[in-house]
Amino acid sequence: MRFRHRAVAGLTTLLLPLATLVALGAPAEAAPEAAPAATATYAKTQDWGNGFEGKWTVKNTGTTSISSWNVEWDFPSGTKVTSAWDATVTNSGNRWTAKNLGWNGTLAPGASVSFGFNGSGPGSPSNCSLNGASCDGGSVPGDNPPSAPGTPTASDITNTSAKLSWKAATDDKGVKNYDVLRDGSKVATVTGTTYADSGLTAGTDYSYTVQARDTADQTGPASGAVKVHTTGGTDPGPGPGDKVKLGYFTQWGVYGRNYHVKNIDTSASASKITHINYAFGNVQGGKCTIGDAYADYDKAYTADQSVDGKADTWDQPLRGNFNQLRKLKAKHPNLKVLWSFGGWTWSGGFTDAMKNPAAFAKSCHDLVEDPRWADVFDGIDLDWEYPNACGLTCDTSGPASMKNMMQAFRTEFGKDALVTAAITADGSSGGKIDAADYGGASQYADWYNVMTYDFFGGWAAKGPTAPHSPLTSYPGIPQDGFNSADAITKLKAKGVPAAKLLLGIGFYGRGWTGVTQKEPGGTATGAAPGTYEAGIEDYKVLKNSCPANGTIAGTAYAHCGNNWWSYDTPATVKSKMAWSKQQGLGGAFFWEFSGDTTNGELVSAINDGLK
Repeated sequence: MRFRHRAVAGLTTLLLPLATLVALGAPAEAAPEAAPAATATYAKTQDWGNGFEGKWTVKNTGTTSISSWNVEWDFPSGTKVTSAWDATVTNSGNRWTAKNLGWNGTLAPGASVSFGFNGSGPGSPSNCSLNGASCDGGSVPGDNPPSAPGTPTASDITNTSAKLSWKAATDDKGVKNYDVLRDGSKVATVTGTTYADSGLTAGTDYSYTVQARDTADQTGPASGAVKVHTTGGTDPGPGPGDKVKLGYFTQWGVYGRNYHVKNIDTSASASKITHINYAFGNVQGGKCTIGDAYADYDKAYTADQSVDGKADTWDQPLRGNFNQLRKLKAKHPNLKVLWSFGGWTWSGGFTDAMKNPAAFAKSCHDLVEDPRWADVFDGIDLDWEYPNACGLTCDTSGPASMKNMMQAFRTEFGKDALVTAAITADGSSGGKIDAADYGGASQYADWYNVMTYDFFGGWAAKGPTAPHSPLTSYPGIPQDGFNSADAITKLKAKGVPAAKLLLGIGFYGRGWTGVTQKEPGGTATGAAPGTYEAGIEDYKVLKNSCPANGTIAGTAYAHCGNNWWSYDTPATVKSKMAWSKQQGLGGAFFWEFSGDTTNGELVSAINDGLK
């Protein structure tokens, strides 16, 4: 099994504070005394087909404080709130009421507060009232919010400044001005359709969006994002001929594993890699969707958990792993981050999505380039296991499916964004590499992450024991073609340039129990016990609990008691990096950070081996 996703369904809702959970079906409370000069604005922040996420923002536009707020609106029949946070939400029929909690009811002049909810159904709110008066900034009949402005274009970029321009938004009552947002935070409000930003840092990536405001102070949806890289500064990243050193970071690692983005920095690994793949986004309903909203962008980090030592606040626009990755990139400007979609568990959605590759690619681009986190990601990684073959589910899209997907994504993301894919390493005759046109697809990819691990494991309960990541074949190997060298050779023969192939390293071992034979090829009774899953264990555990006492085919193995494990050590990793360089490969990648030691032994071995 490769790239198994362990996030528990419904975890986001379960982790919401109990006091903020919605109480559905209760009668609406009476509205407090009306407070003038306040607005309530609604936005649909996510839509995943059978449900959506909505957000209301209450703003005090007056000159005196507001002590409480109460937002009411109508949903059409069939649309409802299913859970909520930062407000108490009730309903009476189709009329919904959201009342402040004890800690967020007071708003000073100019202050604002937001609350959110998950909902089901296709409808939008109407007949909005705030504290008994018109919402003004909400969905008010006869006064619609403005449209989204055109995506800005950037010009006159220097070390410290950039000029932006955009097409005007439209509004039924007239556009008053525009808010300019840099990396999700407002930096200016202008009346025209241009803005010159200054005071920037040389050699740095920025993301800009614009949203319009009408004469009633309603704000419309944000424009598309434009990325700006200021001139000067340090080298932005690896160039032609440089070796890629990439690691996967798993969103669910922040739970039981207690592994956070900060650990990439404190282990000294961040300075030794070039790229991070964030795993995973989901693929469902023909498009890319959020994998775990709580871990991705909502989890509040304390100061001791945060990359920069600063705690998240309740009202900041972006939290969670995405914000921590933003902070990591600020500390390590050369580091690039890609958002990986699919994986073993979530690959089943690719078959449906590939019925319309262009629409699939656009949905993924829209999500990756969402204005809230567009600056975090430098591209996308597609982990389809496997096109025109079987993994957890089987796909019969045909040999051209891989090429069609990569072409659609390159067209949608353009030449400057990174577009990569994690692919099979099954080099057997008639195996998974033969099932799809990986050669033809490679012209559209920056590189392939070749999953040269998990060839053998405890799923074959009786063995024979074998290294799960053999570099080469060896006498007695259980399956021809199941090794790194054969996979790389086959991919080259199919026309994939060597420089577009990254060798995969597993930061874990695979093992069996009931084994009496030290050398590979022994019989077993089942998968060896593991911390999180039978048959698999992190390197950081195995190096002490079952130290390696032999090597075969470039991979270490260990026999301790009744258990037999195979895994890579710093020594075998360095030998694999030497082989990678000899083959002219583009570098290496690994699955995944949390399996390494606290001082990043395996990452250091990759870095040292590729110098």
